[in-house]
Amino acid sequence: MTDLLVQGGAVVTASGSTRADILVRDGTIDRVEKDLAGLVVGGSVQVVDATGLLVLPGAVDVHTHTRVATDAEPDRFFQDSVAAAFGGTTTFLAFNNPGTGSSPAAERSLLAGLREWRAATERDSAIDYAVSLAISGRMEDPVGELPAMVDAGVSTAKAFMVFDFRLDDRRLFDAMRTLGARGGMLQVHCEDPVLIDTAVADALARGDTAPQFHAATRSTEAEAVATHRVMAFARAADVPVHVVHLSSAGALGHVREAKARGVRAHAETCPHYLALSDARYASIDIDSVAECVISPPLRPVSDQEALWSGLADGSLDLVATDHVPDRMAVEKADARRGVPFDKISNGAPGIETLLSIAYSEGVARGRLMIERLVDLLATTPALLFGLTRKGAIEPGRDADLVLFDPAARRTLRASDLHHTSDYTPYEGFELTGAVRSVFVRGRPVIRDGAFVGQRGNGQFVGRTTAG
Repeated sequence: MTDLLVQGGAVVTASGSTRADILVRDGTIDRVEKDLAGLVVGGSVQVVDATGLLVLPGAVDVHTHTRVATDAEPDRFFQDSVAAAFGGTTTFLAFNNPGTGSSPAAERSLLAGLREWRAATERDSAIDYAVSLAISGRMEDPVGELPAMVDAGVSTAKAFMVFDFRLDDRRLFDAMRTLGARGGMLQVHCEDPVLIDTAVADALARGDTAPQFHAATRSTEAEAVATHRVMAFARAADVPVHVVHLSSAGALGHVREAKARGVRAHAETCPHYLALSDARYASIDIDSVAECVISPPLRPVSDQEALWSGLADGSLDLVATDHVPDRMAVEKADARRGVPFDKISNGAPGIETLLSIAYSEGVARGRLMIERLVDLLATTPALLFGLTRKGAIEPGRDADLVLFDPAARRTLRASDLHHTSDYTPYEGFELTGAVRSVFVRGRPVIRDGAFVGQRGNGQFVGRTTAG
């Protein structure tokens, strides 16, 4: 492949920013130095002018529910990978939980699910990708399959403490311990099933069935109680653990305390918890409410402020999207038909808006330094999830690069996005900054705002460690 020279941009890493050139050979970063123009000989090197732009490592989104292709929708995995690229993400992890296209066989066996997912996604992505397998309570022997899963290049898996496929505490603890002993890490959806199931049953009995009651039945206390229990499990097992989509100050407090005690506790939050609040559920527009039927739900501004503080002080390790490509016309259409809130599909799209929302709400508003944002979106996700060649602009890493214009201004509209969903919860947001070009292993995927990549150029990334 043609070598690449990115010239004149402000290169941003987690440790600092400097104006430098980046030389890429065979898809790998070869040199990062002040002036490499003298290395250009004839037409052997493609030169890209990054003057006036930030050069960022591609974002690593470790939490998506991207759906695999089906006969009815053969392009949905590919289309969301393209959307991710438009947003500045160069590597994403997907789950194979129910609703993503997995078969009944995948709900019975981790290894069957892995074989199925690998076959379904082979040569279907525009950017690099990996998988974190969902451990279902319906599985026959998920704990016993974990070592073989890691040997097959999947070092993380996710357990849910709620929903009808939840993992009970005994098996969750065993999974955490077994996976950690093998060098992997368990991701956990932390909500307490006793508190939530009781609250849901009580609400339905009262006739409180509208979409806004979804949020009212999933309290911050339910999240905090479950998070505290998971921290205790990790401490007893002496293994790493990762809390997904943390949304509240109470849950964050338990993670912070665990870290202080030496527990290898990690946690993420999501752009929707940082940019949106529970005021959304007071809307008289049923669609606006249903768009944000997510778990955990949006929280009060006080929790939002606590999350920003956690990102700044290191209590929260990263930001990921929890992308669910639901559509108002399909998966969430039941809301318009008046079905009870507990039957409305959970989730909201976000695979294309990770960098734009985080930059606009974080860096542009003075809540985070750009270097910290790079750490949260690229460097730490790559480090914690075993993506050893991703997440940083330094020699020896994959040349996953984003050219970002910090001076751009735009209004976010669903009609401008490329994902498989038909809405965005951030409709009308005024954004600062825009992705101009994206490279994955030195190959252009987005050039001057247009898709120039190819289906199947994305590679599956095997991982043997995490945490």
